[in-house]
Amino acid sequence: MKKLPKGIRKHIRKEKARIRKEFENQNEQKEKIEELLKKYFKK
Repeated sequence: MKKLPKGIRKHIRKEKARIRKEFENQNEQKEKIEELLKKYFKK
């Protein structure tokens, strides 16, 4: 995995925090975080 620019890393960190606050179900949280990461890491 290559290193992302600082601005994108901050954005991902803030979005993950927002997702964790918004969704109580851990499975739902995991799915939303995976979707977020797929936007930046295309396999």
